[in-house]
Amino acid sequence: MCGIAGEVRFDGNAADAQAVGRMTETMRPRGPDAGGAVQQGRVAFGHRRLRIIDLSERGQQPMVASDLGLTLVFNGCIYNHRELRAELEQDGARFFSDSDTEVLLRAYHRWGPACVERLQGMFAFAIWERDSGRVVLGRDRLGIKPLYLSTSPDGRRLRFASTLPALLAAGDVDTAIDAQALEHYLMWHAVVPAPLTLLRGVRKLPPATLCILEPDGRREDRRYWAPDFAPDPAITALPYKERERLLQLALEQAVRRRMVADVPVGVLLSGGVDSSLIVALLAQAGQRELETFSIGFAAAGGEPGDEFRYSDRVAREFGTRHHRIEIDDTTLLAELPAAIHAMSEPMVSHDNIGFYLLSREVSRHVKVVQSGQGADEVFAGYHWYPALAESTDAAGDYARVFFDRDDEDYRRTVGDAYLCAGASRAFVEEHFARPGAATPLDRALRLDTTVMLVDDPVKRVDNMTMAWGLEARVPFLDHELVELAARLPASDKLSDGGKGILKAVARRVLPAEIVDRPKGYFPVPALKYLAGPTLEWVRDALHSPAARARGLFRPAAIDTLLTDPGRHITPLRGSKLWQLGLLELWLQSHGL
Repeated sequence: MCGIAGEVRFDGNAADAQAVGRMTETMRPRGPDAGGAVQQGRVAFGHRRLRIIDLSERGQQPMVASDLGLTLVFNGCIYNHRELRAELEQDGARFFSDSDTEVLLRAYHRWGPACVERLQGMFAFAIWERDSGRVVLGRDRLGIKPLYLSTSPDGRRLRFASTLPALLAAGDVDTAIDAQALEHYLMWHAVVPAPLTLLRGVRKLPPATLCILEPDGRREDRRYWAPDFAPDPAITALPYKERERLLQLALEQAVRRRMVADVPVGVLLSGGVDSSLIVALLAQAGQRELETFSIGFAAAGGEPGDEFRYSDRVAREFGTRHHRIEIDDTTLLAELPAAIHAMSEPMVSHDNIGFYLLSREVSRHVKVVQSGQGADEVFAGYHWYPALAESTDAAGDYARVFFDRDDEDYRRTVGDAYLCAGASRAFVEEHFARPGAATPLDRALRLDTTVMLVDDPVKRVDNMTMAWGLEARVPFLDHELVELAARLPASDKLSDGGKGILKAVARRVLPAEIVDRPKGYFPVPALKYLAGPTLEWVRDALHSPAARARGLFRPAAIDTLLTDPGRHITPLRGSKLWQLGLLELWLQSHGL
């Protein structure tokens, strides 16, 4: 796990090595163990390293293979690197390291850009072909690893980085707010789908995409993975217990793959079914003295701020070395600015601060953790999925339960210069209309798995863990597991209040009280019921000269929210005031 950056020129001029250096220095927390850079003519690459596989200097990046004419920077982990290495060695390849980085480099030499189809893992990379001058950028199938892009206005230069703030550090970025992205942020629970970001001058490489850059500036984007979301008749015809067995085998394999490391691997244990199932499967596979970590906050608004009773129960059941982290409101407020600064994009979910503080503690014990993100999107665990199963207006029903505002509320909130009503609804309708998903439910699961999940929960976990040099792995986003889930009949997923077949697997290995508990989340009540110093902090930000000059939000809308924040809660139980305040705080944190 690392941070990567680079610059590619298309006008024959030399790449700016100093700009690349500023980008890599900004990403030092992502890779605190080592750094490196290489510049040759029109191409410059930079890297920050977190040592996970092959801890020696032989795994250092940028990795240059002069005999192959290739230079690589890579962020992520290739879980099947040993199997690929054996296959490449049979074809005559000779390795100088034990790293998955070199496996990717030599796989690219052997199979070209199509090598990504053989990779099991999470990754973002850039490869420069010395002889052709071509640069190829790639991102994993489910967007677990980020890759941000910025092109100069004249099209003569492209920069890339693992974080958006790294591109800002390089300079010369159009930082004007993108009105369409702003609508997505406010309507779609802060989901700003690729390639957009809130800044007009920064874009994201979409998941499952290769970007091929020719020396003259021509660009081709290729999507290399698009799973079908429709029940497979052959799988549906199997007895339920056999489908359950197939899922358990796939889960076991996904969890086992994510133990590949030359350092210990822990688990973020919330006490919910998903993270608890990971712990149970690891224990079943023979893991002993597994390190597990949970966090809790002070109660507010009548809501509890922790789920320790469940995480403690799982830890006792499987004999883990468990760590409980309790955060009071004073610490929460003190650390919020740093957590916001660590965001590559503003993310409103209250649990960002939870992951940030949890990751700080976890990084003192381990460098790698497994996390339960993704199960609700992949296995239909959210409350809106059953209604969509019979919907005659799928896009409309989806928007009614998931969007944070309707069009009228949006128009009351946003300044005239940024009004772009209808973009989010149009995006959902267009996505639902694409082939490859059989029913309204399948279309919603595809959208949530390939878009919403990428630009909310997964991005959140990457940002908050990497702020402390901690690598997070998400077994529920193993692409083969996702493909299997997409082919299961809807009834398997919708039963038992959602995630039915996953719960059936969990019942084999977990205590019933964990499987049957009410659905929980990562509670941070103080950010839902804004009051006291936190409310004053948000008030000051939204009334600041910078906010007034920006004019993103109508003053009347801000005053309405500030008067009684607790009355203005979104359908997903978030604070509308926190959405506005967080965006302004994020912009100010990065000097925008």
